[in-house]
Parts: sequence; structure tokens; C-alpha cells
Amino acid sequence: MSGGQRRWFHPRARTAAFALAITLAIQVFTSLAATATSVLAPEIGRDLGVAPKLVGVFVGLLYAGAMAASLASGGFVERYGAIRVSQVAVVLCAAGLAMVVGYAVRPAIPLPVVVIAPLVIGLGYGPITPASSQILARTASPSRMALTFSIKQTGVPVGAALAGALLPALALSLGWHAAFLAVVGIGVAIAIVAQIARASLDAHRIPGRALSITGVMVPLHLVLRTPALRELATSSFLYAATQVCLMSFLVLYLTESLGYSLVAAGFALTAANLGGIGGRILWGALADLYFAPRALLGLLGIVSGLCAWLTVLFTAAWPAAALIAVCVVFGMTAIGWNGVQLSEVARAAPAGQEGAVTGGSGFVTFGGVLVGPPAFALISALTGGYRAGFAIVGALALASGARLVVRHRK
Repeated sequence: MSGGQRRWFHPRARTAAFALAITLAIQVFTSLAATATSVLAPEIGRDLGVAPKLVGVFVGLLYAGAMAASLASGGFVERYGAIRVSQVAVVLCAAGLAMVVGYAVRPAIPLPVVVIAPLVIGLGYGPITPASSQILARTASPSRMALTFSIKQTGVPVGAALAGALLPALALSLGWHAAFLAVVGIGVAIAIVAQIARASLDAHRIPGRALSITGVMVPLHLVLRTPALRELATSSFLYAATQVCLMSFLVLYLTESLGYSLVAAGFALTAANLGGIGGRILWGALADLYFAPRALLGLLGIVSGLCAWLTVLFTAAWPAAALIAVCVVFGMTAIGWNGVQLSEVARAAPAGQEGAVTGGSGFVTFGGVLVGPPAFALISALTGGYRAGFAIVGALALASGARLVVRHRK
């Protein structure tokens, strides 16, 4: 048996691979659920008689729920286990989508249900990263930490890519209600399958761990008073805003401003997310082997800002290949940074508190996600288009990336 085979059959290697596989599957689903409304916004808006631009409000409410859940998740992960928390989170995401379908089918249902639905999806989306960080920090090889976290984080663009590739076609053939219900069914199945991982991966839970309102704020205080964690969290605020605006508004921009079909615009979003998938793996490997992670994060911010400015220049006369190429590079940078950032947060966290600290850092990150889409939607409403929004988020990402590079050199 070769050395590589011996490493693979080592119990630690099998556990690490198993943990990565289950956390990746859960991440893919929650990303698919969180992106579904943005991808199908034109169809949903037409059906419900609302402006598609209001998807920014929906996304903002979704991430408000995610922001709160991320901060509060640390104690729940330690008490009930990361897998159990993830199962509940998956069910919440499915329930939120089902609520949207319920309102569309039965308009007599009170309108607040449509406001509650994105909050419910957000409450499911928020705990996923803290829960998976708790698992991966314990099972991943220290020399492959950034790559492991980056592979798990590919679940975000994979889920969004699946949404862009599959949901428009499904909605056009069967209706968006059926597309949403298909996602709901997938979520229920994943929650059931995840049960096989609970005995092994939740073995370190602390059933007697006390939960309190004051304890919720402890991880955030730790992040803010620790220089390394504070720098990572603040930079992720603007990066997250750029990422979610790309994912939420690219389809609307291409369909409304450039006259693309829903399927063609969905393909462009898929291309961006495929770039994000490759970028996350590439940047994770480079951070483990060659580059200082914080300097690499700075370069990614600079390039994503430049890509946002190129997006502003899109016109119907642009060759499709050139437009897709920009979307791919935009995705590689604006979507590809998370794994490197999360692995650095886990390294800087006290042992055993990786999930809680990731939740505190995620609270700041989700702040950018919460502010980004509504602000982008407001700018779009004021200017009558999407170009100004992309120009502004590009400038902010570029400035944040340049700051990281300068601080690293000093």
C-alpha cells in the first residue's frame, strides 16, 4: 500500500473527508434556498404584481435573520451539536420557501407572512457556517485548513449555480411554485440523511451548556477586542456586500438593462458562481502553500472591485464571451474569498470556540450582506438602473482590498 493510500485509510483522514462531505452538502442546499428568490425574481414579481427590484428587500430581510442566527448559534452548537443545529437550519430554509409558495397560492394569507418568510430562511442560513467551522476545525489537517474550509465554502456558489442553471428552466416549464417546492423536498431529504452523521460528529457536544441572552454577545465582544479577528471581520463586511449584490442583481441587470432572456441571464450567474467555486479552491490552496492569507484577501478585493466597474460597462453590444469572462473573474474574486477568511478566523479563535467565534465574526459579515441589497435596490430606484450600484460596491471592495494590502506591507 502506498503512502497516499495509507493516509487515506487513516481514521483521521476518513473522519475529515466524511465531515467535509456532509457539511458541504448542507451548505449547497442552504445556498440554493437563499438564492432561489433572487434567481426567479422576474417570474415571482410578475405573478405577485410587485416590482422585481424589491428582491433587494427580501434578501435584506433574509440576511437580517441570518445575522441574528449567526451570532446566537455558538451556544446552540456547543449544547446540541453542529449536525443537529444544521438539520434544524435546513428545515427552516425549506419552511421559508414553502411560506412564499403558500402566499402565492392563497393570497388571503396575511401579507406579513411574506415578510416573515425571508426571516425564517435567514434563521436557517445563519448557523450553517458557525456549525461547520466547529466541525472542520476539529477534523481538518492543520496544514490544509484553508483548503478544507474553502472546499466547504464552495457549497455557496455551487448552490447558487444550481439555482441559476436549474430553477429558471424548471419555472418556465412547470411554474416557479413547483421549482420552490422541489427545493423544499431536497431540504427535507438532506435533513433526514444528515442524521447518519450525528453520532460521530456531534460526540463533542456539551448537553449541560447553559444558554443565556448575555452569552449571545460574548463571541462578538471577543471578535471586536482581538485585533486579528477584528481586521478579518471588518474586511468581510464590504466583501460580503459585494458578493451578495453580484448574486442578487446580476440576473435583473442583464434581463432589464441589456435585454437578456431569463435563461441566458441565469447562465451568466451560473458562470460567476462556477468562477467562485474554482476561486475558493484555488485561493485556499495558495493560502496554505504560498501566500499570506491577509495579503491574498486584499488582492481579491482589488480585483473584484475592478470587475464590478467592468460590469458597469456592459452593453447589449458586448460579445457574450467577453461578458461571461468578466462574470467568471468577478465570481472568482467576489465569491471566492470566504474560505480563506473563515480558516483564518478559526485559527485565531480559542480552542473549542471556533463555532462561537465564527458566529461573532459572521454577525459582522452578515451586516454587510444586510446593508448591501437594500442599499443597492435604493440606488437602483433613484438612478433608474443597476450601473450606479455596481460602481459603488466596486469602489468599496477595491478600497477595502487596497487597505489590507497596505497594512500587510507595513
